[in-house]
Amino acid sequence: MNINFILEDKEIFEYLEKRWLVKQYKKAKKNILLKLNLRNYFKERKPKWSRIYYFRINDKYRALWKINKNNNLVIWEIDNHQ
Repeated sequence: MNINFILEDKEIFEYLEKRWLVKQYKKAKKNILLKLNLRNYFKERKPKWSRIYYFRINDKYRALWKINKNNNLVIWEIDNHQ
């Protein structure tokens, strides 16, 4: 999988800042862009036909994403996994 950019909305950063997750999010984002061990990051959310994926920010939070036509990873929600 070739990812050009990771795109997110302004609301995503506001959500992360309120929960003190910006540093952890940026670390996960950097590892994804550098293609470091992507199998540990990308998981497919059930039901499988929805084609919604997520990656871990920490033990509690997940970033939900999809790939658009330009091979950009678009994050559309941060999920409280608990």
